Amino acid sequence: MNVGAYLPRAGVGGPPVPPVPVGRAELLDRLDRVLHTRGRALLTGPAGVGKSEVALAIAARAEARGEHVLWLATLPTDRGIPGAAAAALVASVAASATGPGPQTAPAANGRRTAADQDALRALPGPQRAAVAMLCREAPVPEEGWDRIALRLGLAGILRTLAARSPVLLVVDGVQRMDPESADLLRFALHLAPPALRVIAVETPDAEAYAPGSPVAGPEPLWVPSEADVLNVAPLHADEIAELLIHHRLPSRMAGRIHRASGGNPRLALAIGRSLADARTPVHHAEALSLSGRARDLARQLLGVASPDVRATLLLAALALRPSASLIRRAGRPTAESDLATAERAGLITLTEDGTVAFTAGVLPSTLVHDACWIERSRGHAALAGVVDDPVEKVRHRALATDVPDERLAAEVADAADAARRRGNSALAAELALLAAESTPGREGKQRIARLVDAAEEAARAARADLAVRAATDLLSRDAAPADRVRARLAVLDTAGQGLTGLDEIYVHAMEDSEGDTALRAAVQLRLAVKYVLADGDPVRSRTAAVESAELASSVGDGKTAARALTVRARMERFLGSPDAERVLAEARALEMVERPLGVRNAAQILTIRHALFDDRLGDAHDQLNALLPLVERRGTVEDAIELFNTSAEVEARRGQCAAALSHAGRSLALTLEAGLSPGPAWYSLALAETAGGSFARAAGYARRSAQASEEEGDHVFLSRSLYALGRVQLVTGDVANALETLRRVQAGERAQSAVDPSMLRWHEELAEALLANDAPEEAAGVLSDVRPVAERLGRTTVLLGCARVYALCLAAGGKSDEAAELLADTADRFEEAGLPLERGRALIALARVERRRRRRSAAQQALQAAATVFERSGATPWLALASETPSGAAEPAPSRDGALSSLTEAELHLALLVGQGASNQEAAARLYLSVKTVEARLTRIYQKLDVRSRAQLATALTAWPGLRPPAIPADGPAAG
Repeated sequence: MNVGAYLPRAGVGGPPVPPVPVGRAELLDRLDRVLHTRGRALLTGPAGVGKSEVALAIAARAEARGEHVLWLATLPTDRGIPGAAAAALVASVAASATGPGPQTAPAANGRRTAADQDALRALPGPQRAAVAMLCREAPVPEEGWDRIALRLGLAGILRTLAARSPVLLVVDGVQRMDPESADLLRFALHLAPPALRVIAVETPDAEAYAPGSPVAGPEPLWVPSEADVLNVAPLHADEIAELLIHHRLPSRMAGRIHRASGGNPRLALAIGRSLADARTPVHHAEALSLSGRARDLARQLLGVASPDVRATLLLAALALRPSASLIRRAGRPTAESDLATAERAGLITLTEDGTVAFTAGVLPSTLVHDACWIERSRGHAALAGVVDDPVEKVRHRALATDVPDERLAAEVADAADAARRRGNSALAAELALLAAESTPGREGKQRIARLVDAAEEAARAARADLAVRAATDLLSRDAAPADRVRARLAVLDTAGQGLTGLDEIYVHAMEDSEGDTALRAAVQLRLAVKYVLADGDPVRSRTAAVESAELASSVGDGKTAARALTVRARMERFLGSPDAERVLAEARALEMVERPLGVRNAAQILTIRHALFDDRLGDAHDQLNALLPLVERRGTVEDAIELFNTSAEVEARRGQCAAALSHAGRSLALTLEAGLSPGPAWYSLALAETAGGSFARAAGYARRSAQASEEEGDHVFLSRSLYALGRVQLVTGDVANALETLRRVQAGERAQSAVDPSMLRWHEELAEALLANDAPEEAAGVLSDVRPVAERLGRTTVLLGCARVYALCLAAGGKSDEAAELLADTADRFEEAGLPLERGRALIALARVERRRRRRSAAQQALQAAATVFERSGATPWLALASETPSGAAEPAPSRDGALSSLTEAELHLALLVGQGASNQEAAARLYLSVKTVEARLTRIYQKLDVRSRAQLATALTAWPGLRPPAIPADGPAAG
């Protein structure tokens, strides 16, 4: 029995107050409202869904308000001990009698505290005696304790406690409470004052609630209304990702972990920890469920069901499309009642037509894993006799036997072809492997051929587990080098963004492809992708792509040649080569003849991305709109994700913020549903949220994308996500962190020999961050480095971004007139280029420069123009930046005499703050700078003003009484 709250009082030692559970903020607020309006709340949901964590978070809020918190956590054994829970509650009340604060269980020797004695003395004699008997501190007579006195005694204790201060009682595991305690507590709550609020945490017991069950279900502590009951639902996939990050677990598998766990936080964490401890990379949810801890938790969840119910669930796990009627016809006459019981336990969901869906992917795999061969064989044989689909029938027949049979294997191979034609790639991959495994050993060549087909089918379905199984089987046999290469390439194609740790596969593929030009071209193509993603070496990637294209062309393999040329064109652009467009045109010409297998790595999508980089956004938009319907009808999930990601980037750049958010949201939903790495989708969402959602959410998605990319070893998206994060940090005024983040981008791009500044526009952001951190010379150096490259490559909008930051440099150097003129011209040119958000950003900068010039009217006009731009685009966070009140940001007068005029605007801001008594730490926090930056800036100020102390600085500033430190806007100074 766990008694007493384990919540520390503010300022008292102990474990920290738990954070708000991930994804539960809205539920917590609703629970708080229910408690304050009705005084009672019942939290219900399946085991492991996080009910106790929600109650703990609410209890922490109550502790923070100085309320008593009583925490009563029951154990399974308590139900058989009369009065166990009530006795534990009295013990926890005794520990809390001294006032609000942490409540603990009584001492192990059973002696009561003085406060407890006082609480008991307040009760009338019969009630005090009954309570002592309940707690086994007095002998219980043969006739038992006085139930009426005990009822009144427990009610009196709670009423006395609530009279001192509000009390929150949490009963965790109310379904395990013994009937005697439930009766006592029910009576006490009936008489309780409003100051006593109660949370009951319940996990439904399938057997206790089953119709006709001999196990009696617990009576509620009160008659709950609809408003009292709050269901704690499973977490969404995105919330699972945040949960994994919070616990420092791999987030790149968030979609697959969500599918395997069904959103159950406890199960998701177990799977995540198993994945983190794994020595080899795992790329599929079915494989994740094999981990020991996750399997044990699944068994615990399934353990609430009786053997008969589990037998019914096993048939549901074996079927492709389980339903109540199918399971009943397969030999389970009680299927409906069994499934209803399982649904009450939260193991499955049932639709109106009886279709069965498990709430977590780990549940059916555990049922199948734990069943013996005879049980599985009988189940498949029974299902084979009742399913009406020929493909499913053949599948069950094959799984019902472990004797290889060529005739059956051929039928299964035909069924795989049928599934492929239907567009069910996952089933086709499973059947292709089943066909290979059903092939007798004497048919060695046929089995190897089917294993190759199975591996490649698994690659098309993104089923890494099946591809590895097929490749492992094939490589253990006497297969030809060409077959070994094809199997290994299939494994590589299922690895997604995570290509690190697979070097051995590449080496063996190169060895086996020697002498086979077509296969060597295919291997070189995969190496070209690996070199840029996993190794961050675009030069080597370009070399491999050139070789792949030449080899493929020499044997007339137009598809491979087109893909290789596409990779080369991407690298040529990245490296700033003028050949990029010519190579891309060659790839497009080949694609006109050889239809590509998809668009994800095709020249067609790269053409659209080049239009995005060049800010030919209308062209990109039109091409995407023409392509998207085709991909949605006939393309793969990966193709659709690629198009939605690219569309989100294009629309965000065009200032179509609602469309950008919609496309990015669809991309993430598809990504998580398919179990793919969410890094790219999170990056797109970061851009979309930056444009039209929330800067805070944008930063969150960018951080997630960076973490996933680091886990995958993906250099490309790591730079992109860090750029997105640094940009948000900059515009929200977190310039110290922005500088650190953008320096990481700079280091990564330089390590990869990046040249073209249009693909990732970090230069202008880094220069602005340097300027805000009082490094104007370095900021000017960044701009001077990028300008010649942008001019040589004709990247006109890159030059516009540099012009905006250069204007800020001019303003910081006291050349406000030139800065204002340049910003006005830049804003107009951004409008001509069709970049509304960039125009608005330039106008915000112009407004601030105009305020420095004491041109209030001009500043107001610039801000109003920016607000109009942002409002039309739906750029909500930017609209907030443009809504700053000019009068609230007073700037020092431009006319300064003597030494003071030598200070830059940034130095003057700091001097005024320090002169008014701010410490270095306070000034750093106020100006969003690091303490080191403040110290270095102060040194220069002292030198310019010829002072040696803060007191002398304050005295020097008194000569200009009109000066005062400017108000730093909530969104920081870095937006302009």
